[in-house]
Amino acid sequence: MAKPKPSSAGAKSTAAAAAPAPPATVHSALVTYTSMLALLSFCPPFVILLWYTMVHADGSVVRTYEHLREHGVLEGLKAIWPMPTLVAWKIIFGFGLFEAVLQLLLPGKRFEGPISPAGNVPVYKANGLQAYAVTLITYLGLWWFGIFNPAIVYDHLGEIYSALVFGSFVFCIFLYIKGHVAPSSSDSGSSGNVIIDFYWGMELYPRIGKYFDIKVFTNCRFGMMSWAVLAVTYCIKQYEMNGRVADSMLVNTALMLIYITKFFWWESGYWCTMDIAHDRAGFYICWGCLVWVPSIYTSPGMYLVNHPVNLGPQLALSILLAGMLCIYINYDCDRQRQEFRRTNGKCSVWGKAPSKIVASYQTTKGETKTSLLLTSGWWGLSRHFHYVPEILSAFFWTVPALFNHFLPYFYVIFLTILLFDRAKRDDDRCSSKYGKYWKMYCNKVPYRVIPGIY
Repeated sequence: MAKPKPSSAGAKSTAAAAAPAPPATVHSALVTYTSMLALLSFCPPFVILLWYTMVHADGSVVRTYEHLREHGVLEGLKAIWPMPTLVAWKIIFGFGLFEAVLQLLLPGKRFEGPISPAGNVPVYKANGLQAYAVTLITYLGLWWFGIFNPAIVYDHLGEIYSALVFGSFVFCIFLYIKGHVAPSSSDSGSSGNVIIDFYWGMELYPRIGKYFDIKVFTNCRFGMMSWAVLAVTYCIKQYEMNGRVADSMLVNTALMLIYITKFFWWESGYWCTMDIAHDRAGFYICWGCLVWVPSIYTSPGMYLVNHPVNLGPQLALSILLAGMLCIYINYDCDRQRQEFRRTNGKCSVWGKAPSKIVASYQTTKGETKTSLLLTSGWWGLSRHFHYVPEILSAFFWTVPALFNHFLPYFYVIFLTILLFDRAKRDDDRCSSKYGKYWKMYCNKVPYRVIPGIY
């Protein structure tokens, strides 16, 4: 068996025609093109509309709708769309540069990702938890010592989102061009369709130089890190406005930070998931992480800034504990599978030997590989059970907003749709990869997400 090449070495395809094409879409052509064009067209303005509604329309979708009806959709959107300012660009570039430097310079253990379809093994430096700690300590320190006031970020939030919308779109064009002219590994290629290539991406593991992994930066060090920074920002802004932080905001911020801490603790496991190991670097992943995560994922906290809710100790503690339990179960699902893979199945799952299926498959180079499919523990309940506690976690850090307005719950609804679609795409990919072994797995674990239901 040929030894796979680490993608950090930057091995390039010798001929564009030999490069593996992006995987086939899992939906019909009509659904695929409609969804791509809709997301490309509607996601950017939706980010601005959500910010405007949360910050300037009292969280009321009705008030925003009335504004657009009165002025017309285009003129109404133009009136509320803030132009990027120098302050916004400084904040974005300062934060991005700081995270890029941490990604490159902080020490971390060497970690090898799963073998790619082209037979490459991506190599990473696992220093996300250190970067997360340094980022939060630095951000809070700048505020504590009066060097930088995080409330400035909130005050320029619309301009920041506007800059991210345009800047990230340009960045995705760069990724599209790079995929054509300078791919970082043989895990790249064109579908022959410009829209699909731009939307889904050209490269699986794009890098700048040998060590700077672009998807680690966009997904983890910018997207997830900005989520944590903005959660803290909203808390500080509410404190500066009211002289105190409501227990609803404390619960929201605490659960978000616990979840993000869990993410960076487990970051190397994330590098083995669909986002990194299978989805290419295009608009869908990279624009989403650079824009959608800082805006939509943080929106419950954004709403609470101007809508403090006093839950009372008993309700606040109940929501906090329920959210923490869901985050722990989500973590334990991933830990269980990661330990199973690390030990090649020679571990204990819920106090006994794991049940498994030994599945073989072929890489695009024709090499035969084997994988172990875990069919017990959390992974015996459903094939994607870890999505259940993840959705519930999002609900529990949103529910402190209570139910005066619908919009804070958009993220929970979006996340549910995203994860159910991801479960379908992952199942279709695995069915194509493992064939009869995946059918055996589905017979043993019949439910896709929700045990006993779906």
